[in-house]
Amino acid sequence: AGHTWIGYDISRSMLDVANKREVEGDLIHSDAGHGLSFRPGVFDGAISISALQWLCNRDRKEHEPFKRLRLFFDRLYLSLRKGARAALQFYPETAGQVEMITAAALRAGFGGGLVVDFPHSAKAKKHFLVIYAGLSGDMPRQIPQGLQGEVEEHQKTVAVAQRDRLKKKKGKHAKGYRDKILDKKEHQRRKGIEVRKDTKYTARVRKSKF
Repeated sequence: AGHTWIGYDISRSMLDVANKREVEGDLIHSDAGHGLSFRPGVFDGAISISALQWLCNRDRKEHEPFKRLRLFFDRLYLSLRKGARAALQFYPETAGQVEMITAAALRAGFGGGLVVDFPHSAKAKKHFLVIYAGLSGDMPRQIPQGLQGEVEEHQKTVAVAQRDRLKKKKGKHAKGYRDKILDKKEHQRRKGIEVRKDTKYTARVRKSKF
């Protein structure tokens, strides 16, 4: 709550899924390797999940992985405010890809480094590039430590936390069917979609004729 976001993906089908879920942010169809042009310092942070590793592939003859990574990080650095942070999770195929991604980020001017969750697990291991754009007074002294210990125990903890959040959602502030319909219509209006006016009959359950 209290924030505005913009998301982009190279896959139109993934963007269609987001549209069907009626997300609040704006969506853009674009290739991260082409870089995006936003106003300097417009974003307070950036998050990416399982995307960076695809920039390491040479899907087309003209694709040069390191140049595509450099363009991505150069544009990202420019669009973040001074001291803003980015957490980019990815699945590298080789140690060379980790080095290439990290080198591209550092050459663009980012500080920070690599965080690895469950480094000794073949299935649960995750890489995060935790970086910041420039220096500011609120910067952390060091990057966070990766998750350690037993994977199963961590998964149980996450499951409990998710169950608790779900219980809270179903509590006092749970919305009824009509409220959900009104919220959906208002969301469509904000996107410029023409919808019918709200009346006392909106979302009324009609009785069956049979």
